Amino acid sequence: MNTVLANRHALTTYCLSLARFLTGWRLAAFLVSLITLVPLLVVLFSLFSPEPEIWDHLRQYVLPDLLINTFWLALGVALGTGFLGVSLAWLTAVCEFPGRRIFAWALMLPLAIPAYVAAFVNIGLFDFTGPLQTALRLWFGSSAWFPPIRSRGGVILVMTLSLYPYVYLLARNAFMTQGKRSLEVAQSLGLSRLAGFFKVALPMARPWIFSGIMLALMESLADFGTVAVFNYDTFTTAIYKAWFGLFSLSSASQLASILVMLVLLLALGEQSWRGAKRYHATGKSNQSRYTLQPFLGWISCLYAGLILALAFALPVGQLLVWCVEVFAEDFDSRYPMFVLHSVLLSSMAALLVVVAALLLAYALRLYNDWPTRFFGRLSTLGYAIPGSVLAVGVFIPVAWLDNQLIAILKPWLGGGAILRGTLTVMLLAYVARFLAPGFNAIDSAMQRITRSQEEAARGMGLSGWRLFIRVHLPLLRGGIFSAAMLVFVDVMKEMPITLMTRPFGWDTLSVRVFEMTSEGQWERAALPAVALVIAGLIPVILLTRQAEH
Repeated sequence: MNTVLANRHALTTYCLSLARFLTGWRLAAFLVSLITLVPLLVVLFSLFSPEPEIWDHLRQYVLPDLLINTFWLALGVALGTGFLGVSLAWLTAVCEFPGRRIFAWALMLPLAIPAYVAAFVNIGLFDFTGPLQTALRLWFGSSAWFPPIRSRGGVILVMTLSLYPYVYLLARNAFMTQGKRSLEVAQSLGLSRLAGFFKVALPMARPWIFSGIMLALMESLADFGTVAVFNYDTFTTAIYKAWFGLFSLSSASQLASILVMLVLLLALGEQSWRGAKRYHATGKSNQSRYTLQPFLGWISCLYAGLILALAFALPVGQLLVWCVEVFAEDFDSRYPMFVLHSVLLSSMAALLVVVAALLLAYALRLYNDWPTRFFGRLSTLGYAIPGSVLAVGVFIPVAWLDNQLIAILKPWLGGGAILRGTLTVMLLAYVARFLAPGFNAIDSAMQRITRSQEEAARGMGLSGWRLFIRVHLPLLRGGIFSAAMLVFVDVMKEMPITLMTRPFGWDTLSVRVFEMTSEGQWERAALPAVALVIAGLIPVILLTRQAEH
């Protein structure tokens, strides 16, 4: 009897201590982390409860090709973005050549073009029936050869041109921090400028370069639209086909679990690699650059100009040409609805992300202990998870909850779906996917609020919610605006979540692009694509201003 009473007392004490711990802002951080944690656990657990027939089919006929395609895509994108990003970053950060000031910010413009938009534009331009190959056959005869764009190399090239700015931006910041001092150190060791780059500057910038390559790899693994346009099967397209082609949600979840494991392995590898190394800057960003010889200067100008033309100017120019050709006959009453749906979804998602990010950032401000930091790390993990995976991971628990609600409320509501077929699944998946950029923007602004400002406010009698509303919120306006803009644009460009979870009739600009490109109607996909590119310029402008400061 005494043992039972002691156990009850211990359990009661534990529950009370847990209740005291999970109160207020900590509880808010825990609930926010569940938005990301639950979908991931649902997807991962599906790997341990496979359906034998489905799993055997996937293992024999689907997985080998998916793994091979994913490996070559990841390897090609890593090498391509690393080469372009590092070389262009070095030229614009350390060297002086004609046009350097313009290229320094213009080389970030390809970020404004979604990769799936660049994909269908390049196919329209360089395919067998495109204007380039048609002109070559007219000039050199029917035997004129051009490398096929619809190939593994074509996918890698398009994704490299779309994603190299991730490496370029981070590597350029690293080289600017080193300044000319790294070359002076190399010369003092008797090394030439080229040897100094490889033996001094490049190793010092390695953490930034590796982080940029990892971002590009995450984006390539999460991509759906680009590989769908090229008909290049990866895990994201296989998940979509399993759900909407084979109508097998269990197959989709098992494929999603494998992709999650690949992404988590990449993320853990990056964390362990970076955690084992420490690097320090050797100079300031305002140090002078060295001027290239005239011949090398113009070669550098041509190189940067060629990359900018292929990655931004050529796709945008072709989109505008197609828009002029199809505007009169293709623009109708549906397009205002596409824009309205895109704006509404992006606005709602941005609002939810900002609220969740504020709760999380303020909880970390008040309680900087390991459980709260753990909740924060979990909450921002969703940005590394592909949208197609989150779509599956959110839909399964929401569908289960919907069935429970239907059973309870059937006498009053008649048994119809309550959550499925609404915006609930889509918005939850958006929050899980894009909480990280929203949180980072708000948390950076939160770090700039000094403790002395808080103490002064407490001295005036403010505390709790009043302190947060009267002091923190006004000081966080810049961070809130940046977070809302970044999430707004990301959601507007997001394709797999929107495509897989939208209610009937909720077509958006990205969905319209997918529908037209699926039918090979590149010209008719140009109108919504131009709107997405214009929206994509917003975060690029923000990044450019941040880089300048």
